[in-house]
Amino acid sequence: MKIQIERKNNDYLMEATGKSGNKVMIDHSGMEVVQGVSPMELLLMGVGSCSAIDMISILKKQRQEITSYKVEVEGERYLLDDSRPFKEMHVKVYLEGAIDPDKAQKAADLSFEKYCSVSKSFDKCLKITYIVEVKST
Repeated sequence: MKIQIERKNNDYLMEATGKSGNKVMIDHSGMEVVQGVSPMELLLMGVGSCSAIDMISILKKQRQEITSYKVEVEGERYLLDDSRPFKEMHVKVYLEGAIDPDKAQKAADLSFEKYCSVSKSFDKCLKITYIVEVKST
């Protein structure tokens, strides 16, 4: 896997381009005008979106009807020398539709414990917790 990053102004605004050609704007959150997400936010987004793709795929195969899927990912950081890495991430998945709550929980377990490459990349360095809430419609 390979990406490219190009500086777009005289400050910290960067444009990242993936293999697909899609772009993401990245900026320094300490600036007065922020035009992109921070690198740390990108890590949270990666965990949330990777697990979303897994869970939606698993639930679709089980013929569960998802009318709404939302996820919140919160990261707890700590001071390590001059950096502030994440020590924990907490994920909350909110599903709506004709969904069996047990199947939704199993899909989350499979995603976070087996399939999600982003979450698995953090196995050795931080704890990821998750909860699933299902609102049946």
